[in-house]
Amino acid sequence: MLKIVLISGKRKCGKDYISERLQKRLANRARIVRISEPIKSEWARKLQLDLSALLSDGPYKEQYRRDMIVWSDEMRTKDYGYFCRAAMAEAPLDQTPYVIVSDVRRKNDIKWFRETYGQDMVRTVRLTSRPETRQARGWIFTEGIDDVPSECDLDDYDDSFDFVVPNEDENDQGFIDQLVDMLQLQ
Repeated sequence: MLKIVLISGKRKCGKDYISERLQKRLANRARIVRISEPIKSEWARKLQLDLSALLSDGPYKEQYRRDMIVWSDEMRTKDYGYFCRAAMAEAPLDQTPYVIVSDVRRKNDIKWFRETYGQDMVRTVRLTSRPETRQARGWIFTEGIDDVPSECDLDDYDDSFDFVVPNEDENDQGFIDQLVDMLQLQ
């Protein structure tokens, strides 16, 4: 049965890293989907930017992050599922038992997945990390980025996550096995 795992968390809490380790642990029976990919693709096309640099975890995307957030919020106001739908269009659901969405950031993202695929198919995981840990990974608080809905909309959603998991030590080898067991992924 298909399961869709929605991973959320603040910037630099390890969403991509944990998603990639989870995919590897599942012996590539999982596909990683990023809601940010269609956002960045459309933004790059619109402004004629370097898409590969925009998709990376480097300083290039930080130059455009604030404007991308404003624009994507405007798009979501018109259709809250727009970017979720575009991201999932790339996932071959008939060819993989698990889809990991590595960058869920809004309540409406979770709402769209649950409405579209059903409560039984969707699991939510909130990764947490202390500010000191995030800073060690390169995070610096940025006004207009870290204090807007793209970072804060899920802050008061904790009781509704299936799992809230601290991610302080990315070298913890048992962490992924525990996550697979909690999510009942085999």
